[in-house]
Amino acid sequence: MSDTGGLFVRELERGDGKVLRIGQLTSGDVGCVVWDAAIVLSKYLEAALDFGAPEGHRTKRVSVLELGSGTGIVGIMAASLGADVSLTDLDELQDLMKQNIAWNQDLLTGTCRAKVLKWGEDVAGYLPPPDYILMADCIYYEESVHPLLKTLKDLAGPETSILCCYEQRTTGRNPEIERRFLELLERDFALEQIPLEEHDAEYRSEDIRILRLHKTHG
Repeated sequence: MSDTGGLFVRELERGDGKVLRIGQLTSGDVGCVVWDAAIVLSKYLEAALDFGAPEGHRTKRVSVLELGSGTGIVGIMAASLGADVSLTDLDELQDLMKQNIAWNQDLLTGTCRAKVLKWGEDVAGYLPPPDYILMADCIYYEESVHPLLKTLKDLAGPETSILCCYEQRTTGRNPEIERRFLELLERDFALEQIPLEEHDAEYRSEDIRILRLHKTHG
């Protein structure tokens, strides 16, 4: 860990010994921080998925869109595994995501770019549907539940796999927000929880869940 130009740099070692360097702001909003759920999802991607390998009829790289990217650690890990990735978040986080892409450019075997996307707004510029949508710790803010669900429904196609990772928090209204989000999500998506034993052996926690979602209708 180090401090570089006002950024606190977190390092995440891959299984092959290569290290992702991810800057987070020393002060700012929740999107400026590398959260534990983002690390857990990043290491799950490395352990469980090979984005660079063609599958079935697929002859091109896997397309990945990350929602609420923040620092971009999850999407950058996916790009280092061979995926073509779009990191998305609000305008004020674009510089941070672009800096982190640049710091890890030599590790990327796929592509990675940062784009502005505000939940609930038009997603025409992000279609056709990606192969994967990734989300880490996006369920924390009550007013964002409906916009996030709308964006998921608008972006996902019938073949899109969605991985949603989040920390279960027991304080305040967090349990109610989680319950409401999952209740609404099940109207349009099939959900399955990925067992803890399938998470990375080191980067796992009883409090952090990974859900796999597929759109059923809508």
